[in-house]
Amino acid sequence: MTTRSWWGWGTVEDAVTPEERRALVDRVRAVLPDADLTFHEAPDPATLDVPASRIEPRALFSTDPVDRLAHARGKAYRDVTRNLAGEVGQVPDAVARPRTEQDVVDVLDWCASNDVSVIPFGGGTSVVGGVEPRDLGRVVTLDLQHLDQVLEVDPTSRAARIQAGVLGPSLEQQLKPHGLTLRHFPQSFEFSTLGGWLATRAGGHYATLYTHVDDLTESLRVVTPQGISESRRLPGSGAGPSPDRLFLGSEGALGVITEAWMRLQEPPRHRAGASVRFASWERAVEATRLIAQSGLHPANCRLLNPAEAFLNAGSPSSVLVLAFESADHPVDALLARALELCGDGEVVEGAARQWRKSFLRMPYQRDAMAQHAMITETFETACTWDRFAELHANVTAAATEALRQVCGIGIVTCRFTHVYPDGPAPYYGIYAPGRWGGLTAQWDEIKAAVSEALVTSGGTITHHHAVGRDHMPWYARQRPDVFGAALSGAKAALDPQGLLNPGVLTTRST
Repeated sequence: MTTRSWWGWGTVEDAVTPEERRALVDRVRAVLPDADLTFHEAPDPATLDVPASRIEPRALFSTDPVDRLAHARGKAYRDVTRNLAGEVGQVPDAVARPRTEQDVVDVLDWCASNDVSVIPFGGGTSVVGGVEPRDLGRVVTLDLQHLDQVLEVDPTSRAARIQAGVLGPSLEQQLKPHGLTLRHFPQSFEFSTLGGWLATRAGGHYATLYTHVDDLTESLRVVTPQGISESRRLPGSGAGPSPDRLFLGSEGALGVITEAWMRLQEPPRHRAGASVRFASWERAVEATRLIAQSGLHPANCRLLNPAEAFLNAGSPSSVLVLAFESADHPVDALLARALELCGDGEVVEGAARQWRKSFLRMPYQRDAMAQHAMITETFETACTWDRFAELHANVTAAATEALRQVCGIGIVTCRFTHVYPDGPAPYYGIYAPGRWGGLTAQWDEIKAAVSEALVTSGGTITHHHAVGRDHMPWYARQRPDVFGAALSGAKAALDPQGLLNPGVLTTRST
């Protein structure tokens, strides 16, 4: 058994080792010799002053202070820094753990009758304030951890009916005897749920073709305060706007996803991969665009700029990590053609393996660096290829200037996490010395400057991290005003009391 960290990412057992921490600190000291890297231990949650619950104990409800504290925030950098500082803030009054869909209905009915807001929790890995009871009255956090079964498998259509509370590893374990896989692996895979993926339109590890969970969704079953919505299982339909598209990405503000029919695949049997180093960033971007538009559909097509490649793959040049896989046919010819499109790029050994190792440890390393007052966080976007050069220049300049003003110095990195025929999804990293006691405010200032640059440069405020509460100001500017009004109308129809995740996607109705 492992223990989930209450204050940071993942499990206590998988946190950075003493040797790993020393190596991280030494690496930072080499680049930032003047940084104050004093270590700060996370507080014991039992010693924190958690406000008393304003809800009487009920069946299915937990009012335990530490349980409520562990459900009060997600896993963003600003969540971690506030937890490390012992800042309790607002916490839910209770954590409800339904065991059946009828329990979900009953919890919503009780909350509606008692004017209590409901925040669906998923696995709690939100990095945008999506599960935080911010500026609300009484709140119940809804944790579907007991609704965690694959209920039915259709091997002919290659689909399965799955409960929303299942965590990624358990889902794959239950599908394995059927010789099938969902093939959706976000970085949070181990600790996030199917319902969370659906509610946030999560992006998986695979860089092309079926990148978002939307592409794998056949139908949804959703409990709303006004009744249950269940869409028909179909491979496709032209019958009006899709009901599933209303709830995909709704972040629990329109209803609670309890089940979904998901499209499955056979596990891959054929694999091939390579890493390619480029003399210039511009040439690397061009090669990546050609591959994205080639119809080859690599499973992995991640481009690392020199700073990202150096920090996480040990290379001082731009590196493109390529991988192909198939359950049906060999893929060596596909890789060969992709390498042809890379032109004068140089195939190198070891970069992909080193980057993957770093990728899996990144969240734990971020938390460790926060304990040493380092600002280590990411932000992501997507734009069309014709706009990328300008967006990249604007965002890099805005981030660099914000780091200069807030921290005095810092490093900005970039990688492509996903690529499409019409554009990339750039993912930026920030590394800077912070000030203990002011880390959250420092990051908020940097985040605001970068978010402004993203939106004004024609990018999206988020490619796969959802909106939550943190992105709302920029999301409201990105979406068309008439769509915002339509979304508010849907909120009023499905949740007339405005009890579901208030402050996410729409303002609370009255």
